Amino acid sequence: MISNYKSAADLELRSAALEGDSKALGQLIENHQNFLYNVIWRMILSPVEAEDITQDVIIKIITNLAKFRSESAFRTWIYRIAFNHVINLPKTSMEKNITTFEKYGEDLDVLPDQMYPADGEPTPEDKMVINDVMYGCTAGMLMCLDRQQRLVYILGEVFEMDAQTASEILGTSNDNYRQLLSRARRQLYNFMDNKCGLINKSNPCRCQKKTRSFIDFGWVDPKNLKFNAAYKRKINEMVKLKHDEMSTTIDESYQEIFQNQPFQEKNQIKQRIEEIIKGKDFRQVFDL
Repeated sequence: MISNYKSAADLELRSAALEGDSKALGQLIENHQNFLYNVIWRMILSPVEAEDITQDVIIKIITNLAKFRSESAFRTWIYRIAFNHVINLPKTSMEKNITTFEKYGEDLDVLPDQMYPADGEPTPEDKMVINDVMYGCTAGMLMCLDRQQRLVYILGEVFEMDAQTASEILGTSNDNYRQLLSRARRQLYNFMDNKCGLINKSNPCRCQKKTRSFIDFGWVDPKNLKFNAAYKRKINEMVKLKHDEMSTTIDESYQEIFQNQPFQEKNQIKQRIEEIIKGKDFRQVFDL
């Protein structure tokens, strides 16, 4: 997973926060908020809803800090709270619209094919719009998985969380976690094999041909890109390095598509949490 995680530092920040150090509390949250947001965003595919949900889970984590009993790694404890919250949410707007691989494939098929731009080679700005379509379309594929499989795939394949940590977060055995991940891969990759031109060049579906339709239907706004805006790194820069070069498999072609997506860093969430921490009512609840 994210390679620069320091468990001891988090535990020190937690201890300081419980003694009333609001700066330590803010730093503790900052250590995890962007990762939480990026997982939640990919779970529900709505930036605005993801910001609100991330704020909710951070508040839940903060108000339960004193209950941590070192029965698991601190990071595992944090993510268990966060992702249990997400798993148990009512259906979100995108989940009501994107339901199955079959329906998603039909929705893509009915979109008219139109080259973007209509004439000439795409400019760098055009390529950013086309990439936003690609990121959005592949993120939509994840929505076709049920929530548990979606979370398993995001943690295990996109962010390469180790099986032991992921299974502890999900409250399941290593074997069951691996089965869930294998099933999610199989369903997702079968769909991509039969639909996506990025994977199978004999498939007619091409991001550049669907971009105009995505714009016309309001799914992509060239002036307000969802995936290409306000990011500094790609996901594959955040995950651990592959140490075994001989482990390369065909699955990495699919995995690379999802890991090349932008890793969002949301200052808005940080500002909102800082305002909440400084608020009088919240300080009373947290007994600071």
